[in-house]
Formats: sequence, C-alpha cells, structure tokens
Amino acid sequence: MHDLTDEEQQLYDMVCEFADTVVAPQAYEADRSHELSMDVVAQMGDLGLFGLPFPEEVGGQGGDYMALCLAIEALARVDQSIAITLEAAVGLGAMPIHRHGTDEQKAEYLPDLVAGRALAGFGLTEPEAGSDAGATRTTAVLDGDEWVVNGSKQFITNSGTPITRFVAVTAVTGERTRPDGSSSKELSTIIIPNGTPGFTVGPGYDKSGWRASDTHPLTFDDVRVPAANLLGERGRGFANFLRALDEGRIAIAALATGAAQGCLDEALAYAKTRNVFGVPIASHQYIAFTIAGMQARVHTARLAWHDAARRADAGLPFKKEAAIAKLVSSDAAMLNARDATQIFGGMGFMNETTVARHYRDSKILEIGEGTNEVQLMVIARDLGLAG
Repeated sequence: MHDLTDEEQQLYDMVCEFADTVVAPQAYEADRSHELSMDVVAQMGDLGLFGLPFPEEVGGQGGDYMALCLAIEALARVDQSIAITLEAAVGLGAMPIHRHGTDEQKAEYLPDLVAGRALAGFGLTEPEAGSDAGATRTTAVLDGDEWVVNGSKQFITNSGTPITRFVAVTAVTGERTRPDGSSSKELSTIIIPNGTPGFTVGPGYDKSGWRASDTHPLTFDDVRVPAANLLGERGRGFANFLRALDEGRIAIAALATGAAQGCLDEALAYAKTRNVFGVPIASHQYIAFTIAGMQARVHTARLAWHDAARRADAGLPFKKEAAIAKLVSSDAAMLNARDATQIFGGMGFMNETTVARHYRDSKILEIGEGTNEVQLMVIARDLGLAG
C-alpha cells in the first residue's frame, strides 16, 4: 500500500500471514459451531494485537489507531468474526477504561485487556434504544455507596466469553434540566463485572453472520456494584461513547475493506483456475470486468478509511470522514461478496467457502456502528443540510 510506512506495512504483512495460517484454517468450523476460538484469541494476544493503540507504559505496543485498523483489515480478509472480536475488545472494551477510567480502574483492568488475557463488552443497545440514547430504559440508582442497576441490553459483543471480565453499560442515573426548563435523561456508564449477582448473560444469538463472534443479550435485576464502578464523569456516559462510535466507524470501515479484499482475492484465484468450455472463466470479458470493479471498490474503500484514520491520529476532526469511510466500505463489502458468490456459482453457496461466509457476514456491516442511513445523515448535517 503506497501510503504506509515500512513499519505499518510490516505489521499488515505479519497479521496477514497470521490470518492465512492460523485464523483461516479454523474459520469454517468456528462458523459452523458458532464458537469463538479462545486459542486464536490467545495467539492474537501473544502477537500484541490487543495492545496496538495503547502506550507502552500500560503494556501496549505504542502504536496508533491506524495500526489497529490495519490489523483488523488483515484479519477480516479471511474471518470477519475474529476481526470484530479484536475491534470490539479494543474500541469498546479497553479504550473506555484507558480514556475515562480512574487510576484504580486502569490498574485493575487494563493490563489483562491490553494483553488479550481478558475481554470486555460495552452495553449501549437496548430493544428500544441504540442511536436514540434518549430511549434508554436501563437505570442505575445510587443507594449509599452502591449503584443498583436494573434493565437489559442486547447485541453485546464479547460479553459472554470464558475470559470476559466485565461489561460497561450506559444507564439512566437521573435527570438534567436544560436552560429552557425542559429535562433530559442523565446517562452514565457503570462497570459491571461478570458474575455479579443479578447480572445474567443470556444464550448467544443464532445469527445469520459473524456466527463465531461472541454476542449475547444481558439482563440486570437489582445488580449492586460499588459506587467506584462509575466509568468517567457522571452524566457523560453517552457523550463519551460518541467518540468511541466515531472511531468504531473507521474500524468497521477497515473490517469491511478487508472483507471486500478477501472476496476479490478468492474471486480472482477461482476465475483463473475454473475452466468452462475449455477455458478459464477469467478469460470472459464479463468476469474480467466484474473483478476489475471489485478491485476499484477495494481501492476506494481503503483510501477512505486510511484518510479517516490518519485524521483521527493527527487530532483533526474526522466524524464526516469516518461516516464516509463506513458508508463506502460496507457497500464495497456487500457488493464484492455478491459478485464473488456469483463468480463461484454453486460453490459460492457452500458455507465451507470463504465467499459464502462473507456473503452472510457482510450485511451487518451496513447496520452496525450506525446504519448506512445514519452515515448519510451525519454527512448531510456536515454539509449544512437537515439530514
């Protein structure tokens, strides 16, 4: 890639090799069994992938967001479930602790999270709330020196693995009065360790895609945790999450680009070796043009997320660029998955092929971290339109 430093290229190549030799061979069975391989997670930890964007003083690799997203793209070429495990573990699990945690919280949780010895989830989405944070119904009431949490969350990644330490959840902790006299919900973030009485992790979802990614519904029934488990400033729960959401869109764009690249690689190799009427199907102009279009989508998607990541690392505004990257790359992943499946023909409908899994996996890329319609709204607002 022309815009990468030598160190960044070496990182990407290293993770690609790991993905091809360790992740890819287990991807079909993990998808079939709906089980996240903890052995693969452990090896990712040994490589330092969970610590990529964190400073060395907390056990990280001293890299940046660009480095993390390069690793995510490399993994997503062969297995989106593993790629989203890394993305959520860092962006939604460890990063909020690093940015908003107290010294005590950082000391307790960061070493294991950054090393990949532990995972954590972030509970925002509810049956009636997600992008609409004002609809949040989960509550946290301060009773003496404890928070009492009641409510539920859904679609929470990395919340039920054998090494999940906690889930940080947004909850209504009171009301705030606006200058005009109206009121709004005060949302804060509370750390709830796994195993806390009253905290139930429901059975994993039977998903169409990302089937090896650990995803569960959560319920809280008079869950009591220390007042010190407040993460960040009271009333800033959703505001703090918004930065993570913007960064997450870059990471999802990188993941989607990896998926689009994986489909391109598979389609190109197959078209060169699959013979019909005595010639490789790649010799037919329609197939060649289809693959050329797939390459164009990958190139465009990669440029978009690289731009957004560079801006984020430089401390520049990146909300619009993140939305554009997420929009363009998720479209590329879906379209490339469809084209690759068509090129594979009947074999593309078999789950043991990578393209079949990409075809199922890629749809969520147009939904998660804000639907593509939300991305259009963000872009329109930046242009001064109503959105």
